[in-house]
Amino acid sequence: MAHNGRASTLGEVAELAGVSKATASRAINGRSKVSAKAQTAVFDAVRELGYTPNGAARSLVTQRTGSVAVILPESDERIFSDPFFARMLHLVARSLREHDLQLVLLLAQPGDEEERLLLYLRGRYVDGAIVASHHRDDRLAEHLSEIGLPCVFIGRPWIGSERVSFVDSDNAGAAGQAVRVLLEAGRCKIATIAGPPDMRAGHDRLLGWRRELATHGVQSDLVAYGDFTEESGAEACASLLDAGADIDGIFAASDLMAQGAMRELATRGIRVPEDVAIVGYDDLGVAERTRPPLTTLHNPIAQMVAEAVRLLTEAIDEGGQGVPRRVVFVPELVRRDSV
Repeated sequence: MAHNGRASTLGEVAELAGVSKATASRAINGRSKVSAKAQTAVFDAVRELGYTPNGAARSLVTQRTGSVAVILPESDERIFSDPFFARMLHLVARSLREHDLQLVLLLAQPGDEEERLLLYLRGRYVDGAIVASHHRDDRLAEHLSEIGLPCVFIGRPWIGSERVSFVDSDNAGAAGQAVRVLLEAGRCKIATIAGPPDMRAGHDRLLGWRRELATHGVQSDLVAYGDFTEESGAEACASLLDAGADIDGIFAASDLMAQGAMRELATRGIRVPEDVAIVGYDDLGVAERTRPPLTTLHNPIAQMVAEAVRLLTEAIDEGGQGVPRRVVFVPELVRRDSV
């Protein structure tokens, strides 16, 4: 908290944490040679005092930094191997350039990394933030709302969705559309390779699969889980087949997982689509290269990014969060040869 109307100082943070100013500075700036105990004490003091780094004071001169953070609470390996993230970052960077804004990429896992991230954002080193790929335990929506930093989420956050703006695709509805395509093709033993249940997209696509089957009076427990990667799709498909599942259709919650499933089916001499028809989700290039080409749901990432940037720049221009906005896009079916 401020003292008599003035901002807290680094010295006061250090005193409350029981460490030297040098140690407090190293902890705040994420440098090494700081014990876990000291780091925790410093972060606790920062929260209690409401300490803000000097970057905020510098930005008060112009009120703008000319940059926007893209926050991805994922591992480096996932970010740089998944075509969804590559496409999204490309589109965000291009859209921000049209508004004369620079992209700042922030990767943070729960714990100390998240604490440093929040401290950076409190310091107003960026004008706003776009958040994607959040998980069930993430509280970024609540934190960003409390900070008052303009932000937009790509995908509906689990916690605090009523407090922030977000754009999303109708994941459940699209999954239902995938099931209908398989049912129309005469398939009745339809499995799903679902995404991580702690991610909203994974949860909603599984929900849509269950709901559509129930609508048609079909009961199925043919569910295996992956993490949206090709290898996890192969492993999930193998687990279904090894359990003796009688399958003639699969809805995979990502094209990469569908590709992995197709690879596993091929090794077992199971033909696509003659024996098993498959529908994926994303349509970001992978679906066109599978053999046979993959029927999939086109994830409207370009429209989502454009809308997210539009909402964010409006909030920045208005000087705050504003009234939360929610925009949901409808994915389109792209028919190819896997059904």
